[in-house]
Amino acid sequence: MEIELQPSGRLRDQSGTSLIAPAAVINYGLTEDWEAVFEGQEQTPLSPSGPTTLTAAGAFLKHVVVPGSLQDKTGPSIATEFGVLLPDSTGSSGVGASFATIVSQRWDWGTVHLNAETAVTRDHHGDVFLGAIIEGPSTWTVRPVAELFYENEFGKQETVSGLVGLIYRVRDDLSFDVAFRHALTGGHPVNEVRAGLTFGFPLSFFEGHAARQSSPMPSR
Repeated sequence: MEIELQPSGRLRDQSGTSLIAPAAVINYGLTEDWEAVFEGQEQTPLSPSGPTTLTAAGAFLKHVVVPGSLQDKTGPSIATEFGVLLPDSTGSSGVGASFATIVSQRWDWGTVHLNAETAVTRDHHGDVFLGAIIEGPSTWTVRPVAELFYENEFGKQETVSGLVGLIYRVRDDLSFDVAFRHALTGGHPVNEVRAGLTFGFPLSFFEGHAARQSSPMPSR
């Protein structure tokens, strides 16, 4: 089991300022090549104030199609992720679906993840997402990370986003991170501050379950 947890974050966009607390991604290794993933976040408008809403929730399956450098083999790691986008807890959003392909390569100087995704959003619009994540050397205790992505929700809005941050690895199963993101969504600025941690632990409901392996599936 691996949990990516953001206890608290601050998001500012055209609708005002919101508190993101918490946001979480839960990964459970079903077999050596398959994971179940559940994610979501609670968003509370601060200015103007409003009710807390569960947003960005989803349930997915991840599959490592081609084991590679992230699994201590040679060549790129190739994986897919597909699943259901769940409705927000308030409002009129519905159910969506997504399918993504991720190609990752690790070198001595760092790691690159390339992500291409297509989706039907919760509002039933077509959506495409293209992104890249670059991390510093995996052997560094503190390594820099940067993300760039372009997303087009057809008939609604386009987003261009950039993120820079740091990841501090305490040990193999515990890391802390901090990042700042700036984006333009529909021509309007979006600024976000994130801080969180990732931790893992052995968990098996059935005898013989394989431990979770490193997967080329960075969180967006």
